[in-house]
Amino acid sequence: MTQWLFKSEPDEFSIQDLQAKGVAQWDGVRNYQARNFIRQMQPGDRAFFYHSSCKNVGIAGVMSIVDTSYPDPLAQDPESPYYDIKSLTDNKWSAIHVQFEAKFKRVISLDQIKKLAINDQRLASFDLIKKGSRLSVMPVTDGQWASLMQLADSK
Repeated sequence: MTQWLFKSEPDEFSIQDLQAKGVAQWDGVRNYQARNFIRQMQPGDRAFFYHSSCKNVGIAGVMSIVDTSYPDPLAQDPESPYYDIKSLTDNKWSAIHVQFEAKFKRVISLDQIKKLAINDQRLASFDLIKKGSRLSVMPVTDGQWASLMQLADSK
């Protein structure tokens, strides 16, 4: 199994929304590298749910991957903000189903992660804290996962 981090703006879709649904389609990813990561995912993989572009930015909880990726239906929906006219003939975008696992008592803030990375070598190479890293989906190493879960458990 592999670990991942997914970013979402909570105004659009939050950990609370996923908790209410149980299982949801993760769609609308329009970056090739992030899409390629989605295509690598397997059922049982785990992922952090990261709230971005909000007052309380950070990791809000954990979810798991339910199935393998499939063509993103929003790419072919003219009513969707994620519509891609080129996808009518060749849908190059992918979606995946995710399942709620846990909501953290408190969000692990980006500042906390950066501070922890100063003394925790496992987080030093974490893409999330690299300057200019804006991917909405990224891999998380075993060490990074363990370090961040330890931080979540200590709250």
